[in-house]
Amino acid sequence: MANTATNNKTTLSSYFHSLSQTPQRLKKRMLATWTPDQELNQVRQRSGADMKRSLKWYDLVALGLGGMLGVGVFVTTGSVAHHQSGSSVFISYIIAGLSALLSSLCYTEFAVQVPVAGGAFSYLRLTFGEFVGYFAGANILMEYVFSNAAVSRSFTEYLSFAFGENDPNVWRVKLHGLPKNYNMLDLPAVSLILILTLCLCYSTKESSILNLIMTVFHVIFFGFIIVSGYSTGSVKNLVSPKGLAPFGMRGVVNGAAKVYFSYIGYDSASTLAEEIKDPSKSLPIGIVGSVLITTVLYCLMSLSLCMMAPYNKISDKSSFAFAFAKIGGMWESNLVGAGASLGIVASLLVAMLGQARYLCVIGRARLVPSWLAKVHPSTATPLNATLFLGVCTASVALFTDLDIIIELINMGTLVVFYLVANALIYRRYVITSHTPPFYTLLFLLLFSLSALGFSLSWKFNLLRWGLPLFGGLMITITAFYHHQVPHTHAQLAHTDWCVPFMPWPPVLSIFLNLFLITTLKLLAFQRFAMWACFITLFYLLYGVHSTYQAEEIEIGANQVNSTSTNGQTNKVELQVL
Repeated sequence: MANTATNNKTTLSSYFHSLSQTPQRLKKRMLATWTPDQELNQVRQRSGADMKRSLKWYDLVALGLGGMLGVGVFVTTGSVAHHQSGSSVFISYIIAGLSALLSSLCYTEFAVQVPVAGGAFSYLRLTFGEFVGYFAGANILMEYVFSNAAVSRSFTEYLSFAFGENDPNVWRVKLHGLPKNYNMLDLPAVSLILILTLCLCYSTKESSILNLIMTVFHVIFFGFIIVSGYSTGSVKNLVSPKGLAPFGMRGVVNGAAKVYFSYIGYDSASTLAEEIKDPSKSLPIGIVGSVLITTVLYCLMSLSLCMMAPYNKISDKSSFAFAFAKIGGMWESNLVGAGASLGIVASLLVAMLGQARYLCVIGRARLVPSWLAKVHPSTATPLNATLFLGVCTASVALFTDLDIIIELINMGTLVVFYLVANALIYRRYVITSHTPPFYTLLFLLLFSLSALGFSLSWKFNLLRWGLPLFGGLMITITAFYHHQVPHTHAQLAHTDWCVPFMPWPPVLSIFLNLFLITTLKLLAFQRFAMWACFITLFYLLYGVHSTYQAEEIEIGANQVNSTSTNGQTNKVELQVL
């Protein structure tokens, strides 16, 4: 007992000493970057065993489709059509899809050059330093956990229709005394999360095969809904009662920001880079291909829904099942409920696969406890990270309704994609092409301010002078930068793929991400600010000290190894003499 108390006192004293060193450690660690070689070798070794390379390009396409298809159409389409976009919800999907496509191009170049499991966290840490990478990684984990919890609750709603129940809350337990939107306990959603967590602990390849089978059935099911909707629906419903866009273009754009939730999942493919047999060829096909196919299917699905019912009669929840129940029969509604449930299971499988890889790599960087980075030697999966996030997701799914967190999820996602687009430009022009960083940083700042000005002009109806002024500024700044600041493809020759027409694609991605961010409600900004403060505080109290100590230990170990090697060399030289 005495020894335990002494050890606790020593540990506490050591921690307070570390806190007193926070400014110095921040100065050293906040902007610390790693090279791709260090990320691929030295940092990856901290997980112990390697992840098994067993996936091919078609696995990635299936995983991308599985990760996105079950999320968007079945969860957000009805609500956006009813309240924001009307029948023009398909245009909202096109706008969101364009933004996701541009972001996916940025992700793909990074993933090909740095094929590690960390996704945006690793890309930003390599480019802008430890804190920006950590900030992005924490937001991605928040996005995954919250979106998976929300989607699992939609699974319960659609499953009730599969069994002939028209009440989406029939299998939920109402708990009196809790606030509204937190008082409906969803035990089926929790059970689904825990079952998938156990499946993912077993094997990545087997999970991928299961997803591939479900995705094939899911795409066939999508075809059934599209054909049925077009054959039984009416074109008149698209323009009834107030035209194709009853809420105007502003409603279409606001809807795009909300349906962006539907594209969460394509970046899961980049987190599987350590488990792909040929990353340079498979990643571009997997990431970009899945986004393009998903966008087409989303547009067709949303059109079929709006043909089956006028926008003002579309249900907020379980919208497709309700629509089929009205125009068809109960068997069609039951079938839609079963198919949607299957699609949601596939999307959850992929998203939970990706979230564990993110946390594993953040653990390797020592920004969270290192036991979360361990890869199990038998299953070759990040077992601890999978179990931890599974429990977190199940806890949120038990209480929290989708409407509470959807805009916070979108905000975090758009901020991360904005940072990745900036990082690609900086990496291509500064790190790869060795141009002075000042010009690129100035360009990124001026362009972001111009894009923000354009977006706020749209938001506050300053259309006459704001849009031409800031729109012209964005084009002029980009054209001048493109002409004046050179970049070279010489050091990208070893890769098979890179973003073409630089810097225009990432610049357009920056603009669209900022534009969609400004369309979100004030409450989303307030919640995001609270989340940002929380994760920054965690970094200051834990992350920066953990990474600092890990670096000091590694430096000491390298010095010992170097001394030992030099001693052995000298001994050999003496023997030769």
